[in-house]
Amino acid sequence: MTHVISIQSHVAYGYVGNRAAVFPLQRLGLEVTAINTVQFSNHTGYGAFTGDVFSPEHLRNVLDGVESLVGLGSVNAVLSGYMGDEGIGRAVLDSVDRVKQANPQALYCCDPVMGDVGRGFFVREGIPEWMRDHAVSRADIVTPNQFELGFLAGREVKTLEDALAATRALRAKGPKVVLVTSLELEGEEDDHIGMLVDAPSGAWRIATPRIQFVIPPNGAGDFTAAMFLAHSLRAGITDEGPVRALEQTAAAVQMLFEHTRRAGTRELAMIAAQQDIVSPTVTLHAEKVR
Repeated sequence: MTHVISIQSHVAYGYVGNRAAVFPLQRLGLEVTAINTVQFSNHTGYGAFTGDVFSPEHLRNVLDGVESLVGLGSVNAVLSGYMGDEGIGRAVLDSVDRVKQANPQALYCCDPVMGDVGRGFFVREGIPEWMRDHAVSRADIVTPNQFELGFLAGREVKTLEDALAATRALRAKGPKVVLVTSLELEGEEDDHIGMLVDAPSGAWRIATPRIQFVIPPNGAGDFTAAMFLAHSLRAGITDEGPVRALEQTAAAVQMLFEHTRRAGTRELAMIAAQQDIVSPTVTLHAEKVR
């Protein structure tokens, strides 16, 4: 059975971080070991929350316990998301090293959560530079949004040509596969939003209808990174694997968003959408652009 270690935040209520990643990974049939970087009552977008941030030593101790119990040789991938500070980041990369020592074929999927178009950076000072200079180069798969891609690649991303130049620059730093989310390009339809995947075998993009929300739900990026990793583990990251993973991921995101819109909630409707996450009722086809 495919085994993933997911190192992310945790909330008691709602679906962000590990709460947006672990359940859908399990519904797809993967074994998941969740290591939480924080435990909050709810995500910080509500303004008020309670809970605690865990230390880097806490993360290392939890992994120590897992390793002593079952070992790390069966782990196929590590998934990471929001990193609160550099200490947490270093603990994540230490975990990746330990997993890869036990299983050199294991993948590291880094979701470089830092900011977004219109909001700018929302992480602590120094984290974007640390992510760019340390985490991304160690990853096999990175899943930035358009804003994060521009920063990591050191160039503006407005057109498709810009995006492809940026993903090439990012892959030159080490990652084999780059998935860009929330892609809005100049001169293209406003009622659709795109994803782009760039891999050694080529680049493909896909667009899905933009679903409007009164308050957009948090956690969509966490869910998307988890889905793309799951489908990449099944399809592989060479040849046609990345485009198949892109199509399956985009379909799952569209289904989750449609369920969330119908529910009228600011939290992702993860439970209601669970069967459509596993078997989407829409079939999407990506366009090859390189």
